[in-house]
Amino acid sequence: MADIEKNTEKKTVSQTKVKFEVYGEEMIEKEVKSSGNSGRIYLPPNWVGHTVKIIKVE
Repeated sequence: MADIEKNTEKKTVSQTKVKFEVYGEEMIEKEVKSSGNSGRIYLPPNWVGHTVKIIKVE
């Protein structure tokens, strides 16, 4: 039971910067635009169906 309680505790988000090393084919730097209650980034149509990774840098 104690293990379940530990897993349900709120986790705090680290405010320190971390370094990511990612290998890929292309990179695009864009600003996230507001879209209703969330944000949106438009990517090229040839990226449709591919896996992308989004990293917040600031």
